[in-house]
Amino acid sequence: MDVVVGLDSGTTATKAVTAGVDARVRDVVSVGYPLLVPGPGRAELDAGRLRQAAVEALAAVAERARERGDRVVGVALCAAMHGLVPMDGDGAPLGPLVTWADARAAEWAQALHADGRAPALHGRTGTPVHAMSPLVKLSWERAQDADRVAGTPRWGGVKELVVAALCGGPQVVDRSCASATGLYDLRAGRWDDEALGIAGVRADQLGEVRPTTAVLPGLRADVAAATGLPADTPVVVGASDGVLANLGVGAVRPEVAAVSLGTSGAMRVVVPAPTVDPGRRLFCYALTDEHWVVGGAVNNGGSVVRWASHALAVEPGSPEPQGEEADALDARLLDEAAGVPAGSAGLLCLPYLLGERAPWWRSGLRGAYLGLRREHRRPHLVRAAVEGVCQQLALVRDAFAATGVPVREVRATGGAVASPLWVRTLAAALDLPVRVADSPEGTGLGACLLGLHALGALPDLDAATALVTVHDPVEPDPADAAVYGELRPLVERSTDALTDVLTALDALDDPPHPV
Repeated sequence: MDVVVGLDSGTTATKAVTAGVDARVRDVVSVGYPLLVPGPGRAELDAGRLRQAAVEALAAVAERARERGDRVVGVALCAAMHGLVPMDGDGAPLGPLVTWADARAAEWAQALHADGRAPALHGRTGTPVHAMSPLVKLSWERAQDADRVAGTPRWGGVKELVVAALCGGPQVVDRSCASATGLYDLRAGRWDDEALGIAGVRADQLGEVRPTTAVLPGLRADVAAATGLPADTPVVVGASDGVLANLGVGAVRPEVAAVSLGTSGAMRVVVPAPTVDPGRRLFCYALTDEHWVVGGAVNNGGSVVRWASHALAVEPGSPEPQGEEADALDARLLDEAAGVPAGSAGLLCLPYLLGERAPWWRSGLRGAYLGLRREHRRPHLVRAAVEGVCQQLALVRDAFAATGVPVREVRATGGAVASPLWVRTLAAALDLPVRVADSPEGTGLGACLLGLHALGALPDLDAATALVTVHDPVEPDPADAAVYGELRPLVERSTDALTDVLTALDALDDPPHPV
């Protein structure tokens, strides 16, 4: 079979996925690397290791393809959003890559909100003004050392690093990743003058923006030798992981949303033109000229159950479970929680253990349980945490409705949706049918499909809806949906009422505010 490699460079691993025109995943190779936390509020990657991992993953999956008798006809790139790294003129890193989770720029985001510039920036760029965004990161970097920011030959993110590592040549970035920087005017189709001024950079320090379907000339000679692929193998510049997650689960037609629910979570819908909601609760990023993705990401997903496992089920002083042991403990707690009725006997969880993004975009939020009574036990706390995450995604769905973006069906992927409780709770909180994708490799498969489209093997991205295999829908339980509908306004009211208290508590710590 002729296959395309979807090369997905993420925050903790690079995955290489192969698939053909039948949209079935043939092989997956993962090359991991650590998220570095060298100090309070910091979250970085070794940029050189990230580049090396891309070559290693590509070489390993190409070898598997040869063993199968498959022919690699192209490579399509997928990259995590919101990273920032200084580079030389050839795209080699001059320092670590600062990831979306780095919190050091939180005060600069708050300043842009305080002086009234944030709404217009969000409206033009589609990216919330938040510590995660490269715009805000650069404004923080500029405050530390303006000469360094202005004198660095290039600034980019994960995609620019990988393109330079694989292809060399002039620095390029796809329109999707550019649209997630807070520096790119979606409708004008160019770097935004005001955002560049705030960041302290020039347009020529950023990548040349290409369509996501642009085909780069091929592989560098050393990469071709390392991978065993021909040097003229087409490389499709590709898109960001968020928008490709929609494509990978076939959620590209109107009214079909994609939910990613792993350690963190997100809900996204494809629309035909750039769309930013009036309340500035949603992001808007590019997929193609005819496909734009609006949605919201939440910091806390399956991580809330992992926290509960360690906090509530591990004896003090005992080593924390890892790997399969940790997964088994999570599953046991979820089974216990499934016996608790919807609403957790009046217990409400604000699941902001890692801060929160959508729909709030406020730095410094912390988690809380409200309504605790002496009869509440561990299963109630676990179920309330699961419900809290699903309610955050339901608030994103509410923002869709307020923006005039209807949703009729949800397609879900991610490690958490292996749990029936997570899927049932999500369906009831959203009050929508949820269909779980057959393959967990949503972003990598999405890159393959975009690559096949760019190379002419898949004429229409909308065809992915029919190609991608999903399970039968899990329908929302009406009684549970009614309970969550009653509780959701309390989530909003309690978050608004407690924001000052939670951020004041956060300020008592030395580390910068969590994102």
